[in-house]
Amino acid sequence: MNTEFTQEFEALLVKTAELITGDTSPEMVEKIKIWAIYNHIHKSLPALASHWNQTHAVGKAEVRRIFEEIRDLNQSLKAAQSTNQE
Repeated sequence: MNTEFTQEFEALLVKTAELITGDTSPEMVEKIKIWAIYNHIHKSLPALASHWNQTHAVGKAEVRRIFEEIRDLNQSLKAAQSTNQE
């Protein structure tokens, strides 16, 4: 794969992590990748997501934990931004 493209796409993921959670650590970028891919699969191929959830209970729990962490960080970030604007 093109190295320039890979770097540009990675920068897009880092910016996405920053805008959604305020965290640009490599760990958070990986969580954003999982969140985005699973979210897409869940919406576009719900039967596949359901099947995977039924056969991978530990994985399902981990995805849920990641979703909840991202949601909580996003809510905290929005609250902080709202407070700063006042």
